[in-house]
Amino acid sequence: MRPVTPLVAVDAIIELVDRPGRPIVLIERKYPPHGWAIPGGFVDVGESLEAAAVREALEETSLNIHLKSLLGCYSDPARDHRGHTVSVIYVAEAEGVPLAQDDAKALGVYHINDDLPDLAFDHQQVLMDYRDYLAGNRGVPVNFP
Repeated sequence: MRPVTPLVAVDAIIELVDRPGRPIVLIERKYPPHGWAIPGGFVDVGESLEAAAVREALEETSLNIHLKSLLGCYSDPARDHRGHTVSVIYVAEAEGVPLAQDDAKALGVYHINDDLPDLAFDHQQVLMDYRDYLAGNRGVPVNFP
């Protein structure tokens, strides 16, 4: 009997390296749950986490990204009201003009210290951890309930 396990997703915090201050890309979700989010989505069967992150970024933002580092894994069973989802978050780099595509209703470019829109899922926490990453705190803590 196969175990019942959470779904696996990936997200990429995309730094635009050809713009001053390396702003990041956020998408407004076209489908529920609505809100703004870090670009990403579900991993397909037979696909690596890294390939899924690159594919999802291209599908949602039209950007070819280069994965720079792993920020962390987020697994709170309540992080997605649709069901238990584990998300692996990468920090990535890209150049060019992002365009909202696929299930992205809109797209925005923000500096991490700007006022950010209301974020879906646990992406507020993820971006707080990203701020710690930028400050040189490489060890992002594992958040136990």
